[in-house]
Formats: sequence, structure tokens, C-alpha cells
Amino acid sequence: MKTSISFDQFQGLDLRIGTIVEVADFAKVRKPAYQLTIDFGDLGIKTSSAQITDLYQKSELVNRQIMALVNIAPRQIADFESQCLVMGVLGETGVVLLAPESAVPNGSPVN
Repeated sequence: MKTSISFDQFQGLDLRIGTIVEVADFAKVRKPAYQLTIDFGDLGIKTSSAQITDLYQKSELVNRQIMALVNIAPRQIADFESQCLVMGVLGETGVVLLAPESAVPNGSPVN
């Protein structure tokens, strides 16, 4: 288990639902990954690098809703700026994306 955080620190995390609108191969990284463009509604469009190639094809990711941490500092990965962190769980065969069970508006906060 990681170090405990306070409830106030947890409340500082801004987890939102967004829809993937574009997916591209990310050839400039050591581990296979995709470059994702994600629509977060009123928050706008953000980009993310995600190592999810084991379980997901590009075509099945477009229009898929996901959960992401949107108030994380941007991270430069090769020539790409990752502006949010897509949430997933490491399963036996790769990362399984976390997503709402039913469609919700883009930008909806995770409570």
C-alpha cells in the first residue's frame, strides 16, 4: 500500500469522464503506447499517452468514455505532451480502462 493521504489531498484530485476522439500510434516510446485526444466537455480537449495496446485496438477506443485525472501537471514524453492521466487497472493481460457503466456528459466529475 502507498503512503496514506488526507481527505483534503484526495479532494484535490480532479477525476473526470471524457470521450476519446482520436487515437494514434506512439512510435517514439520504448513500450507500446497510443497518443489519445480526449474531449472533456467544458474543460476542453486534452492529450494523454497510454500503454493500453495489449487489450485495445485504436478503432475500438474512438468514442469510448474513460476516466482520467485532469489536474495533473503536463508531462513531456518524447515529442508529445501528456496533459492528463487515463485511469486503468493492471490485469493479467494488460491495462483495463476505468469507465462509467453508462454514458455521462463529458467533463462529469468522479465523486
